Amino acid sequence: MARDLAPGTGPHRGRLRVYLGSAPGVGKTYRMLDEARRRQDRGAEVVVGYIECHGRRHTEAMLDGLDVAPRARRLYRDAEFEEMDLDALLARRPSLVLVDELAHTNVPGGRHAKRWQDVEELLAAGIDVITTVNVQHLESLNDVVQKITGIPQRETVPDEVVRRADQIELVDMAPQALRRRMAHGNVYRAEKVDAALSNYFRVGNLTALRELALLWVAGRVDEGLRDYRASHRIDRVWETRERVVVALTGGPEGETLIRRAARIADRTAGGDLLAVHVTRSDGLAGASSGALAQQRQLVEALGGSYHVVVGDDIPTALLAFARAHDATQLVLGTSRRGRITRLLTGPGIGETTVDGSEDIDVHMVTHAFTGRGRLPPLGRRHSRRRTVAGYAAGLVLPWLLTAGLSQSRGTVNLTTDALIFQLGVVVVALLGGATSALLASLVASLLLNYFFIPPLHTLTIGETNNLVALLVFAAVALTVSTVVDHAGRLTTRAARATAEAETLSTLAGSVLRGADALPALLEKSRTAFGMDSVALLERTGGAVLARCDGEGGPAGPGETTEVPVGADALLALTGRRLPAADQRVLTAFAAHVAAALERDRLAVVAAEVEPIRAADRMRTALLAAVSHDLRTPLAAALASVGSLRSPDVEFSAEDRAELLATADESLVKLTRLVDNLLDMSRLQAGALTLHLAETHLDEILPRALDTLPDPYAPVRPFDLTFDIEEGVPAVLVDPPLLERVLANVIANALRHTAPGTPVLVAASHLGDQVEVRVIDRGPGIAVEDRDRVFLPFQRLGDTDNTTGVGLGLALSRGLAEAMGGGLEVEDTPGGGTTMLLTLPAAHPGGAPA
Repeated sequence: MARDLAPGTGPHRGRLRVYLGSAPGVGKTYRMLDEARRRQDRGAEVVVGYIECHGRRHTEAMLDGLDVAPRARRLYRDAEFEEMDLDALLARRPSLVLVDELAHTNVPGGRHAKRWQDVEELLAAGIDVITTVNVQHLESLNDVVQKITGIPQRETVPDEVVRRADQIELVDMAPQALRRRMAHGNVYRAEKVDAALSNYFRVGNLTALRELALLWVAGRVDEGLRDYRASHRIDRVWETRERVVVALTGGPEGETLIRRAARIADRTAGGDLLAVHVTRSDGLAGASSGALAQQRQLVEALGGSYHVVVGDDIPTALLAFARAHDATQLVLGTSRRGRITRLLTGPGIGETTVDGSEDIDVHMVTHAFTGRGRLPPLGRRHSRRRTVAGYAAGLVLPWLLTAGLSQSRGTVNLTTDALIFQLGVVVVALLGGATSALLASLVASLLLNYFFIPPLHTLTIGETNNLVALLVFAAVALTVSTVVDHAGRLTTRAARATAEAETLSTLAGSVLRGADALPALLEKSRTAFGMDSVALLERTGGAVLARCDGEGGPAGPGETTEVPVGADALLALTGRRLPAADQRVLTAFAAHVAAALERDRLAVVAAEVEPIRAADRMRTALLAAVSHDLRTPLAAALASVGSLRSPDVEFSAEDRAELLATADESLVKLTRLVDNLLDMSRLQAGALTLHLAETHLDEILPRALDTLPDPYAPVRPFDLTFDIEEGVPAVLVDPPLLERVLANVIANALRHTAPGTPVLVAASHLGDQVEVRVIDRGPGIAVEDRDRVFLPFQRLGDTDNTTGVGLGLALSRGLAEAMGGGLEVEDTPGGGTTMLLTLPAAHPGGAPA
């Protein structure tokens, strides 16, 4: 299953092909080698950059005849490791390089921390690359895979790296076939097969991983299809996946429609549910903001998405939205209008939508409120069709009434005739507005005079009271039509204001719920006004600050509407021509965008200031620690050296050795303090900053123990015990600084713990933080003294120069806070002190890395 994506970002960029598998052993490396042999037979220069065969004989056999590049050897923790030699490959510049295990973490010492970064450099150099990756290593699916298998994956690759590949090919295998392959010894050695089959490679796990891989690749195929249709200007719906759009009016039937649409979408795997509410300029009868909010929650609870668009012609807006999202089915409720209303107002939204749906299936769903609606509000702004119908009614209806009343001549009097004509004028006013009502009153006046006022069949009026009746009739008709028109204008304005408030309320809610306000605003602006794309541009120069395109990609030629955003930017919407009535709402959108843009700029400034603040905290901590520990070792060293140089005292060999040891120990402590001062000076000069890196505790703890001061180094096995919770994620810290914090806190715990009682170092994961507890069984710290231990010049009674290394708890807390963590004091149950060190997880909100 393959998908061709967009070409590389530059004309000289290499092409990337990725073999994606659902689990180890499905045959990714074998397929990669098979493709490499085919390309080599066609004359391409193929080099194996890095291949891991895992002892699989069939895979190793595929390496015969291929040029395997020598690997780079690196020493790490007294062990030798092999990695891909990136520099040698760049110098050689073959046409194709094979790189296995894209998510692999490189051994420290190379140019990049991750292998996918090595691949990016090869591609940038114009070298084609074929690589492999398993679905569990994709960053977006890492936490899902952990929930399925119970095993955290620390090596991940960003989805965007794989998504940018020129080709993605899924290497698929049924779970039962993969388990048979394992049982035959074609994946792991015999001693590992039973454990693997009963844990990670269970049928349920493999089936779930296979579905994840299929859905992820299907999503990428769908993106490629949309790009193709956009580039070839294909507007027809291609029914490659069921997408069901449900139209919501805010009426009580909404929940019924949503559940019906959800059942339709669930009938096919991968079906999408989209709910849309059309806000038009004259409002929507029966719309309720509270009901729409509840219906939105129901849509999102059923896994769908909610959208609001603006459009005066509701059927056109619905169909445009459905085609823009490549929908296959459209769900609408049957009309809530009664028969009389339908007779007066003509075809409804459902019938008009069905007429224009073409290749989109339209479902008209019955509900309990069918036919129970109300008459439309008076004076609604009429469409061109309603206006024409009003004029036609103004001409025709008086003649129809004349024909009917002529049949009942002699049974009704002139007053009744005038009232019936008056009713006809009101009906025309309701249908077509004031102008058509004026026309109807004029025609009715002439017909009433000619056919019903003596002398008949003339326009002459013989009696004064008949003349008065005709004049009253004309005056009443004019008054009624004027009142109806005025009421209609007021109703239209009120409905317009309601529609605008509803749109802005939806906008504000969407922005508040979103993690990134500016992209959310641009997306809502595009969908609300039914535009092809929205861009935020610099007013001078026209540089694009942010952009949001429809699913079909960047917009082609079309009407562009621009509105200022603050003093330095413009909001440009490309697509249909916006009516003047929508400009006011668009201005409100622009105000929100200006505020979001300003917040983003302030966030950037704050991010630039944060390193300075962190450096200031570090400098303060270092100064506190240096002033705290400087005098004691300096005095001890001076006293020891001064005593040795004194001619008045004769020291024995043992005394001289003890004085020299004291001087040596004190000078070592001074050296460490001077190192801190040098670090501080570099910090003040801007040359010492935090170097945050993704670090695992099991890497830091051994190094921290190696740096413990005398008399705690080396640590004896019975001095410390460890309890590291399984699955604790990596932390984002400066590794050398964390070593110093841990060494100082552990040394402090050892100093206050009685001999024979071990200090416990425990680590656990809570939310977006990793908590490290150093637990001792010493005398403990009183509640009122817990803040004092972090102040400079505070040792709570310790006075000799053998305590501490000159950093102090003040420094430890300062360094921890500079790295985004903290250091607090807790009670140890049963007596003692617990130092709680909190550190930021490297992947907040995600699975442990």
